[in-house]
Amino acid sequence: MQGDTHYSQIIDSEEARRAQAAADEAPSLPASQIDQTRFYITQHWDRYSPKDHLTWKTLYERRIQTLRQQASNVFLSGFDAFNLPKDHVPRLSEVNKVLQGKTGWQSRAVPGYLPPKAFFACLAKREFPTTITIRPLEKLDYLPEPDIFHDVYGHVPLHADPVFADFLQTYGKAALQCDDPTHVKRLGRLFWFTVEFGLVKEDGRLKIYGSGLMSSIGESQYSLESDVPERRPFDLEQVCETDFKIDHYQPIYYVLESFEQLRDAMMDYAEKVLNEPVATGR
Repeated sequence: MQGDTHYSQIIDSEEARRAQAAADEAPSLPASQIDQTRFYITQHWDRYSPKDHLTWKTLYERRIQTLRQQASNVFLSGFDAFNLPKDHVPRLSEVNKVLQGKTGWQSRAVPGYLPPKAFFACLAKREFPTTITIRPLEKLDYLPEPDIFHDVYGHVPLHADPVFADFLQTYGKAALQCDDPTHVKRLGRLFWFTVEFGLVKEDGRLKIYGSGLMSSIGESQYSLESDVPERRPFDLEQVCETDFKIDHYQPIYYVLESFEQLRDAMMDYAEKVLNEPVATGR
């Protein structure tokens, strides 16, 4: 949790401290003993300050200017279904009403960073660990960790799509059960180059769908228009063998032909990792 009093007031509670402790314990437990519900906390919406709401409003207005030209149609369909508020931080309860009817996914408030195994346990249950703090107004352009703008504005719209929803749950199941360090590393790369920084072909041109691109005005334009990065056709094996760095714009992006391609490739890989068929659904 952040030490800044203003920044942490949203999660300054015994409930949040217990949840974070439970999440931090998860890596030491067998997958079957992890109870992901212990990581979740209440979103005390009344604790957001006027400055927090102004931060959301400012980020929303800046990003929406180019979002409809850059973003995947699938992402935009989910984005429009949520009708996210323009002038204040969203309530997860309202987001979840839409998700429940679309795919059964839910956004669950968490106190901060979850270790990978805890994160995967949530995905395996169709629950997305959602950071409920929001970046300070003075740090609009860069934050090293996720916040509610990154998670809700950048991630959640794709969770309303049945195909992407199945992919993400399958990913969570495979990553949760996997103990092989090689596969764990490969799965981390897959998440990075798809969920965070993926591109897709739609309407005869490139569009963004990765949340890292959705929440970055600068890199979204760079990923689509710059001559510097390499854009490779999506191939799961190649993706899983590609290293990445987190401290600069990406030199490589992988381009999907469709989200069905991603789902089907993940299903095949999960069966190889787990040595059994993988069931998805609510």
